[in-house]
Amino acid sequence: MRTVSMVLAALAAGLGQAQFLINELSFGIDSKLSHDESPGTIPHYHVNGQPNRPDVLSNKVILTPMGLGNQRASIWGERTLQRDDWVADIDVRANGPERASGNLNIWLAKDGRAAVQENSVYTVGRFEGLVLVIDQYGGSGGMLRGFLNDGTKDFARQTNLDSLAFGHCQISYRNHGRPSQIKVHHSGGNFKVEFDGRKCFESSKIAIPQGYTFGITAATPENPDSFEIFKLVVMSETVDPRHAQNQQQQGGNNNQNSNQQAEPGGFDNPEDAFRKAIPDESAEVFQTSTRQFADLHNRLQSTYHQLAAVYRSVTAHHAVDEQRHREVQDMVSNIRADLKRLDKVDSLQRTVESLQRDVASLRDALDRRISSHENTFRGALTDHHRLLSERMMDSIPGHGKLIFILVGTQVVLAGVYIVYKRRKMASPKKYL
Repeated sequence: MRTVSMVLAALAAGLGQAQFLINELSFGIDSKLSHDESPGTIPHYHVNGQPNRPDVLSNKVILTPMGLGNQRASIWGERTLQRDDWVADIDVRANGPERASGNLNIWLAKDGRAAVQENSVYTVGRFEGLVLVIDQYGGSGGMLRGFLNDGTKDFARQTNLDSLAFGHCQISYRNHGRPSQIKVHHSGGNFKVEFDGRKCFESSKIAIPQGYTFGITAATPENPDSFEIFKLVVMSETVDPRHAQNQQQQGGNNNQNSNQQAEPGGFDNPEDAFRKAIPDESAEVFQTSTRQFADLHNRLQSTYHQLAAVYRSVTAHHAVDEQRHREVQDMVSNIRADLKRLDKVDSLQRTVESLQRDVASLRDALDRRISSHENTFRGALTDHHRLLSERMMDSIPGHGKLIFILVGTQVVLAGVYIVYKRRKMASPKKYL
C-alpha cells in the first residue's frame, strides 16, 4: 500500500508542481553521509578546517568541536547551481556552555571555495553572492541575518556591517538537543527564508543568478559553540537545462520520426516522458511486419522511459519521505522527553505542596508554643511582683515607730541644744 501511494504521489507531482532532487548538490539524504569507500569525505563536497579538519561521521559533520576554541571550518560544493527556481534545506545543531559563542554561515557564492574559503561574514573580503549568518548578534540570544554582495564591498573593512543586511529575524537555535531546519526558497523572483517552519524574512526584489556554489562555514572564539551539519538538500522544479538539451539532441539524432530514442532513464522530468508518448494510430497503417515491429518497439521504449521517470521521481520522494519520517520520529522523541519533564514538574509541585503543608503545621505549632511560653512567663512575673510587694510591706516599719523615732530625735536634739547653751552661759567672759 505504501508503494502504491508513493507511486500515485509521484504521478500527481509529475503532473503538477514536482520537486526534483539535485544529487550532486545534496548530502545527508541516505543513511550514510560518508561512504565506506572514502571515509571522512562527502561526495561532491570539499571539507576543510583550520587548525583542525572537521570530523565527518556517518550521519553528521562536526564543523567546530565543543572543547577546542578558535576553530574555522568549511564545506564547499564541487558543482554549481544551474537553476533559477530551487529550494535548499539545511539541518544544523548548535550546542555549547552558557557563555559560549560562534557563528554559522550558509553561502551561495561565485567561486566560493576560492573567494570565501573558511571565512565568516565578519572576516571575508570581497565576494559575489548570498550569505545567511546565524549567531548571537548584539546579545540577542539568536539572530538569522541575510547579506548580499555584488563583489564591490569588502565586508572585512565595514564599520557597520549590520546596515548591509537585507533581512533578519530573532531565532532560538542553541542547546535544543535536536537539529534546527533552515529552508531557503528561490522561485519566480521571490526569495524566502524559513527557520523551523516559521517564516524568517521574504523579499520579491532578490534574483540570484545561476553558476553559484553552495557552502557552509563556521567560526568560533576561545569559548566555542559546537556546530553540526546533518544535511544539505537542494531541490528544484526543473531539470538541468544542459542535461535536457543533451537528451533532446540525442533523441533527435536517433529517431527523426518524433519517436525519441534515449538511454535508459533518459527523462528526468516525468512531464517530458508523458508528453512524448506515441499517439494512437489506426491498425490499417501497419500493413507489414516491419512497421508493426517498429511501432511495438517504439511503444515499449516509450513505456520504459515513462516508468524510469516515475521510478526516479518515486526514489526522490522516497528519500525526502524517509527524511521527514526521521524528523517526525525526532519530534515525537522530543515530545516524549518533554512529557517526562512535565511528569517531573507534577511530582515537584506535589512535593512543594506537601512542604507548604508541613511549614503551615510547623508555624501553627510554633505559635501555640510561643503563646504557652508567654502565658507561663506572664504568670511567673505576676507572682514575682506580688511576693516582692509583700516583702516590701513587711520590711517597712509602722506609724507608731515612725512617730516615736521622729519625736525622740527632736527631744535629743533639743536636749543637746540646751546643754550647749548652759555651758556657753557658764563659761567666764574674756575681755580684750
